[in-house]
Amino acid sequence: MVYQDPKLLLFALNSNLPLAEKISEATGVPLGHVSSRQFSDGEIQVNIEESVRGHDIYIIQSTSFPVNDHLWELLIMIDACKRASANTVNVVMPYFGYARADRTAKPHEPITAKLVANMLVKAGIDRILTLDLHTVQVQGFFDVPADNLFTVPIFADYYREKGLLGDEVVVVAPKNSGIKRARSLAEYLEAPIAIVDYQEEKERDANSGYLIGDVAGKKAILIDDILTEGITFGNAAIVLSRYGVGDIFACASHGLFLPGSKERLEAAHIKEILVTDSVKSDNDKPESVKFLTTAPLIADAIVRIHEGRPVSPLFNYDKAQG
Repeated sequence: MVYQDPKLLLFALNSNLPLAEKISEATGVPLGHVSSRQFSDGEIQVNIEESVRGHDIYIIQSTSFPVNDHLWELLIMIDACKRASANTVNVVMPYFGYARADRTAKPHEPITAKLVANMLVKAGIDRILTLDLHTVQVQGFFDVPADNLFTVPIFADYYREKGLLGDEVVVVAPKNSGIKRARSLAEYLEAPIAIVDYQEEKERDANSGYLIGDVAGKKAILIDDILTEGITFGNAAIVLSRYGVGDIFACASHGLFLPGSKERLEAAHIKEILVTDSVKSDNDKPESVKFLTTAPLIADAIVRIHEGRPVSPLFNYDKAQG
């Protein structure tokens, strides 16, 4: 794919250059020239090294570790584009940090997801494109258009090609808050669902875990949105093993792989763990981890947005590509 409109410019900041390069290749639009550096006191300086006047800018930046550095780098880049007379400034954020802080769970807590949305809008963005928000309600925190693409169809395509579908498979929500995501994947795979729940939900101790559904002798696919320390998948795998499950697979939209996750996931004996490339993590990972790229999906969305065409067909990604 080679996109010819010179008004469309892609820029990549430092959170996930490999994904940005894949998006650039998928669209045929080269990455623009920008430099970013951090001074010894922690201040960030961004310089756009080409004209953006009158152009539609798409800035590719996840707010992954180090979260606050990447967030501030993005805000500064947005300000630079606005001051350089860009026509529109669109943020492509494959992983939206702080999305889990989407409500006041107990007295005096902030709603940080709304704060970050306000900061991005105040800085001057015209639109945000993201993947698998922790909760879809975060879309409503933005006072500009917000497109939330789903990765479940990408996982479904992969599992269908491997023959993991039908009644021999069960899709498992590793916690009761993930039922909707599990049901979505199960519909693609024409498979039943099961739920791992806990007597003490806040603790999620595997010893207090129990299963709702039937997994005996079946291949189980655990699904979650964010893989951080591997605790959710690890505990769920322990519970499943007590109920006579066969092979265990797992998939997550965003793989952060914080320290300690490698050991937990290896101990869980999960046969294969799928994550997307929405986050670039340099931490150690189990050998069972496999990455699926989101670049074609994001690239298609960027072109559709730029041309004023609907993005909704991409919510069923496999069908859109067919």
